[in-house]
Amino acid sequence: MDAKDEVAFFQAVKARLAKFESTGEGRSDEEIETTIRQVIDRALVSEQVIDVFDAAGIKKPDISILSDEFLAELKGYEHKNIALEVMKKLLNDELKVRSKKNLVQSKSLMAMLEKAIKKYHNKILTAAEVMEELIRISKEIVASDDAAKKLGLSDFEYAFYTAVANNDSAPEIMEHDKLRELAVVLTQRVRENASIDWTIKENVRAKLKVIVKRTLRQYGYPPDMQLLATETVLKQAEMIANELSNK
Repeated sequence: MDAKDEVAFFQAVKARLAKFESTGEGRSDEEIETTIRQVIDRALVSEQVIDVFDAAGIKKPDISILSDEFLAELKGYEHKNIALEVMKKLLNDELKVRSKKNLVQSKSLMAMLEKAIKKYHNKILTAAEVMEELIRISKEIVASDDAAKKLGLSDFEYAFYTAVANNDSAPEIMEHDKLRELAVVLTQRVRENASIDWTIKENVRAKLKVIVKRTLRQYGYPPDMQLLATETVLKQAEMIANELSNK
């Protein structure tokens, strides 16, 4: 950040020189790469997403980044590499926000994003193909929000729901209503026993661990998955401890 003005100057010079070096029609790979970097640099310097759209020449910056209209516009954008970088930046930002609330969901979606980008870098997927993958991830985000609403769960309750539903046997053995009820009860019991500094007090954490294990058994959670689920629930609780203790 200290050298951002100098970096911007050299990038501007590079972009100009690339125009003189280009011999064919259209934009050279080097020029496209430079443009992409400039778009992302502007996005990183600014706190507002709108600057990314302006830099890339994408219309309708006020539309939600996960709306069907915006995704269709970005998919049809002429310069696929730039559209890809913009989409990757937006998804990264979206998942960073969600990672502070929902451990399992954010890890799963981030893994999908990293896998898609890796395939692109390894030239397994083209820019257009990886855009399809990123759009699919964005729809997964929207679907998860819809799932929470359909279940009638708050953000915290849905975070615990994904924690206990994060294995194959639990949804098979337990009905969704039972898992939903378990998530609501876990949220309440964690809230009742959480304090701002509970994460650094081993005795408080040990007590909470017993409560979680007892609650899982009470609701008939699969015995072979209880240990893993307990640790996941505790990690989820630690992530949102401050918010829970203030509610």
